[in-house]
Amino acid sequence: MQIDVSALKSIFNPKLRPLIGVDISSTAVKMVELADAGKGQPRVERYAIEPLPKDAVVDGNLASVDAVAETLQRCWKRLGTTTKFIAMALPSAAVITKKITLPASLREQEMEVQVESEANQYIPFALEEVNLDFQVIGPAPSSPDDVEVLLAASRKEKVEDRVAAAEVAELKPVVMDVESYAVQAAYELVTKQLPGEGAGQIIALVDVGAAAMKVTILKDNQQLYAREQAFGGGMLTDEIMRAYGMGPEEAENLKRSGTPPDNYETEILHPFIENMAQEVARALQFFFTSTPHNEVHHIILAGGSALIPGVADIVGQRTNVNTILADPFAGMAISPRIRAKQLATDAPSLLVACGLALRKFDQ
Repeated sequence: MQIDVSALKSIFNPKLRPLIGVDISSTAVKMVELADAGKGQPRVERYAIEPLPKDAVVDGNLASVDAVAETLQRCWKRLGTTTKFIAMALPSAAVITKKITLPASLREQEMEVQVESEANQYIPFALEEVNLDFQVIGPAPSSPDDVEVLLAASRKEKVEDRVAAAEVAELKPVVMDVESYAVQAAYELVTKQLPGEGAGQIIALVDVGAAAMKVTILKDNQQLYAREQAFGGGMLTDEIMRAYGMGPEEAENLKRSGTPPDNYETEILHPFIENMAQEVARALQFFFTSTPHNEVHHIILAGGSALIPGVADIVGQRTNVNTILADPFAGMAISPRIRAKQLATDAPSLLVACGLALRKFDQ
């Protein structure tokens, strides 16, 4: 019997195992597969976006596991890969995270026991109801004999729903991350678009999804401030449905198509973009009044609503801050099977999926 050693290697070495980053948002499933182009440099191998039925995902919860599973399967087929290993993420609101300090001398099993006893103080549920994980971040700044440990906990059903949807779609989840950490991993690639790669500058990452606008303000990859506002692309969809008597799918198609009705831009699209620019300006104002900082050097727009043509220009004009669209793939090699222009257009909505796909390169 011949043994395929390359297959065995990939089981034990996650860096060799192909991995698809899978982002389940409230309106679509997005998949990104990255390959190693050599020297640990990622190359975009494939990506796909598949719309979800309305209300299949509500507030980050899978309201219909079957509908999500069907969409996952369609998206995977569209991707055209043989890889079934996937990295998924939970919404940040579904995860409790806490940094704790533990003695550096502890062995892993001793650390597990310590983490569990510490977790009891921070988690408002019984430990048997949660999935608990931890990661050593590095030496504690205040004490050389200690290490900083990040613990993360989520209700089991939140994890189980996502795993169940993936398994029904015949996919194999091997990583469960947190959306905000996946975004931060991709954000490090996005800063390459900025002068001096953004070093020493204050940068607002504004992710405008269907239901919420998440604002994260960072300096040298350290978070200074975070805020979520109830504003999103779903408002534009609702306005289109109301104005033209359309269903949700027709309205989504109109947002993406190049042939809208005559009054669409002036009466519906431009007011929405102006509102979005005002929301971004408002978020910056909250940042200035609640921190010692009084300036932001760059705004990076991400999420589905960042795909609206001209939105970066308007946000930049209204805030007087240099505004660009997030493109985590800007410095990457791209497989010839991908249309580079289309990827650049879709890139702002692929931050989470890209950040998850990067887990293949984790040391």
